[in-house]
Parts: sequence; structure tokens; C-alpha cells
Amino acid sequence: VQLQASGGGLAQAGGSLRLSCAASGSILKMSDMGWYRQVARDEVDLVARMDDDGSTKYADSVKGRFTISRDDAKDTVHLQMRDLKPEDTDVYICNIRGRTGQGLPFNSWGQGTQVTVSS
Repeated sequence: VQLQASGGGLAQAGGSLRLSCAASGSILKMSDMGWYRQVARDEVDLVARMDDDGSTKYADSVKGRFTISRDDAKDTVHLQMRDLKPEDTDVYICNIRGRTGQGLPFNSWGQGTQVTVSS
């Protein structure tokens, strides 16, 4: 299963962006999914995550400003980013776990999309 992220770009402080991550391939079911930001070459920090039951978890720095949502019909996860701050600038990477059409588990990561917030 491959993930394609989109929606990153340049925004002014106080502005908004909406990130999307679409999964392609043989997908039976998406279970949990999330967005992370890259803090080092092989290290990511959680930004937002949604579990299979719909429960969500957010980093303290984005609570009240970012919202994660899912569209199971389109195998897509979104991250609505509002009231952006310069410190939100980073590469955002999506992750989706689930089961393929063959019933096998998958754990896929997107390629990352750059978000730059100017003051």
C-alpha cells in the first residue's frame, strides 16, 4: 500500500492549510492513522493520530488548532491546520495502518510534505 501526501506549502502565521494523504493499492480496511513531523533523519514526533474507534490524540502544541479526520470511502486521512504558527514549519509525514485485500496487515508511510509558515 502506497501513500501520497498533498496540501503542504507556504502559509502566513494565522493562516490555514489542509493536508491530505491518500492510500492506494489493495486495501480491505484502514485501522489507525496519523500525521507526524520529522525532527531528525530517522525520527518523527506525533502531531495527530486517529485510532480505529475514532478516538484521537494530538500533540500539546497543536491541540485546538489541528484536526485529523478520515474518509474511509476514499482511503484518505486529512489534517486541517488552523491558526498556523512559524514553529509549525516542518515536513509532515502521514502513516496509515490496516489490512490489505488479502487480509495482510500493512503499515505504510508517506513521503512527507513541507509546511512553511512565515511570520
